[in-house]
Amino acid sequence: MHSSQSKQADLLDAFNQGDMARVLSLSETHSSDDETCLLLRALALRASNRLHEALPLLTRLTQLQPHTFEYWNNLGLAAREAGDMETAAQSLQRALALAPQHADVHYNLGLLHLQQKNWLAARDSLLEAVRLEPNFVEARLQAAHACHVCGDNTGEEAMLENAANWPPQPVEQALTLAGMLSTLGRPDVALRALEQAQLPQDDTACLMRQRITALRAALYERANRLDLAQAELTQLPLDELPAEHAQLSCAAWLAHAAVATRHGDTQRAAELYERALTASDDAEVLAQAAFGLASARDKQARHHAAWQALRHAHETQLSIARTIVPELMAENSQPLKMADLCVSRVEHDRWAPLKSPRSEQSPVFVLGFPRSGTTLLEQMLDAHPDFCAMDERAFLHELTERMGLAGQAYPAALADLTNVEADQLRTVYADLVRKVVPDLGTRRLVDKNPLNMLCLPMIMRLFPEARIILCLRHPCDVLMSCYMQSFRSPAFMVLCSSLQRLAHGYVRAFEHWFSQAEVFAPRVLEWRYESVVNRFDEQVLRLGHYLQLDDPAPLARYAEHARNKTYISTPSYAEVTQGIHSRAVHRWHAYREQFELVLPILRPMMERLGYT
Repeated sequence: MHSSQSKQADLLDAFNQGDMARVLSLSETHSSDDETCLLLRALALRASNRLHEALPLLTRLTQLQPHTFEYWNNLGLAAREAGDMETAAQSLQRALALAPQHADVHYNLGLLHLQQKNWLAARDSLLEAVRLEPNFVEARLQAAHACHVCGDNTGEEAMLENAANWPPQPVEQALTLAGMLSTLGRPDVALRALEQAQLPQDDTACLMRQRITALRAALYERANRLDLAQAELTQLPLDELPAEHAQLSCAAWLAHAAVATRHGDTQRAAELYERALTASDDAEVLAQAAFGLASARDKQARHHAAWQALRHAHETQLSIARTIVPELMAENSQPLKMADLCVSRVEHDRWAPLKSPRSEQSPVFVLGFPRSGTTLLEQMLDAHPDFCAMDERAFLHELTERMGLAGQAYPAALADLTNVEADQLRTVYADLVRKVVPDLGTRRLVDKNPLNMLCLPMIMRLFPEARIILCLRHPCDVLMSCYMQSFRSPAFMVLCSSLQRLAHGYVRAFEHWFSQAEVFAPRVLEWRYESVVNRFDEQVLRLGHYLQLDDPAPLARYAEHARNKTYISTPSYAEVTQGIHSRAVHRWHAYREQFELVLPILRPMMERLGYT
């Protein structure tokens, strides 16, 4: 008995010191039913990456103590790492049944779902782990990743809210974290996460440094800091990239290609994108490369090749969306669900009068179908000292969701809002804004989100005196631009997967807008992209008059202002730094053959919007 206790003490001492070789040596002749020896030997085998030797021992522990959730949790974790997904799932579900309030079990189940690319299930498990243990940093990071892939921007931002204060992360996690922080408009925090990344203590450290360099170059390019991006890429010469490490090579090729595109070297960019397409099996990398290749070929006027690349890009994105929004895969699905939520004239007549902010106390709402020039207008307004933009946020959509969670169906429940409830919604909106723009001061907020065109009932209930600017552009150019962009939202991936889907979505969005505009008669300025391009100075004066500006001149200096910004979230981040040009007008003409099938769908709305 004493010998057994002494052996256990020696094993524990060796394990606590991290001496796994000694644990394995001491436990080599262990009793098959000695739980402590079984557990420590199994954990030492797992730590030594001898997973297939660890699994029988962990299985034996679950047989000896089937009601101990930790044993099932350990078995599930090791089985996942060994690639035995069936055993992992069964074991973690048993652990969950035994310990539903234990964050670690939800976390490990979330990691299993992530590895299997079951994104929605991963998000739910990981968010539950964070709910149970809010300071569980690893769970917050992985939950943010799942939210990111699912297009859940609100969840992603919530998970990463305090990421600037997190401890340094291992390289893989730091790379994931930095990529997400960049898309949320926090490039400085992203770069700091890369700078503090913990490198492995083995011969993979050099490879990891190179991956950090590749991502840093991509972040600098995305922030319009081309000189810094180029400096990073000098550390990644194309002829020295290791062919056996596709993940690094693809990241470097994509970064080199993006910078080459910015410098006008479309042929070099196209060659690099093609390399990535042949080397990677990662759907996100393939989609990024295919969209990049399509853009390069379009600039070279190789329109057939561009269209082929676009078809490849959308097929790849659909493979991602299919696992997240399977309900939208049907041909007649409606990705723009908000377009169904309307207020009729009769319902509007029931609205009780409410106290509301004056025009100058309300945001300026910039809306319209995506790729209609909303980012250009946003940057013009942001360049004026009287205004402050907050990049593209879905805060109005979040208010509609919060009403639903409170048992108030949107938009029907808007009729019965009291002054107190309306003030509460405005306070929620202001709190969301304050997190993004803490120093708004006396400047007027610019809320630019194209699909706020589907939220007019909410705007008119909370800010009925607000000035609204509806951005318009030739519908075929809008569709062409949408089809050429990589959108993060899974619903928008589906919507943009074909010109036919896009055309129906476009018409549906504007039918909704016109029906609601007839009900509410909002104060709207139509801002037509072609007029801005052809008569810029005249349109600047017109905009200044609508917004009652004493001096509209700063509006015209938007390109310089955009170049000095740290981040612009939309796909137009590069274009808005170049000033006014007409290259995007009638861009669709080069693809006239592909548009023949959708022109009949668009034509009635084109005529209503004043386009032929």
